[in-house]
Amino acid sequence: MEQQIKLIWDFRGPDALPVARHHHKHLQEYMVNQGLSPQVAGHKELGPAHSIAFMVVPSGKMPEVRDALKPHRGELYEP
Repeated sequence: MEQQIKLIWDFRGPDALPVARHHHKHLQEYMVNQGLSPQVAGHKELGPAHSIAFMVVPSGKMPEVRDALKPHRGELYEP
């Protein structure tokens, strides 16, 4: 099985959580439009002023998605 990469977008400030939630919706739309599978995406509050949105992509697709969507960081994903 191909390695999976979790691409992460950080949002900070008082509106971090609603912005991350909204970004998550766009990530889901992108995954459907691009036919990416498995379709794993989400958002998470890390603190009162720091939230993230993320999506998981196969490592072979990572450069293409990274260049198109410009995530802030990435990490290996293990379910």
